[in-house]
Amino acid sequence: MRAAAAGKDGRMAQDMTEKELLKMELDQLKKEVKNERQMVSKTGKEIKEYIESMAGDDPLLKGVPEDKNPFKEKGGCTIS
Repeated sequence: MRAAAAGKDGRMAQDMTEKELLKMELDQLKKEVKNERQMVSKTGKEIKEYIESMAGDDPLLKGVPEDKNPFKEKGGCTIS
């Protein structure tokens, strides 16, 4: 079974003929075959090195300084 996808004219896959679906799939495969392939062992190492080199600037790992935190509460609310 094919996944739902929209063709060039915006129609969904279930509204397309088998021939149109095969043409769309062939067009996609022609695009993908042009992509340069690389070994996962090489790209995985590059991704790991990049992540580790950027970790010092990552606010999710390092945290945000209180004076630069846009979500810090500005003041309290007093109910009397």
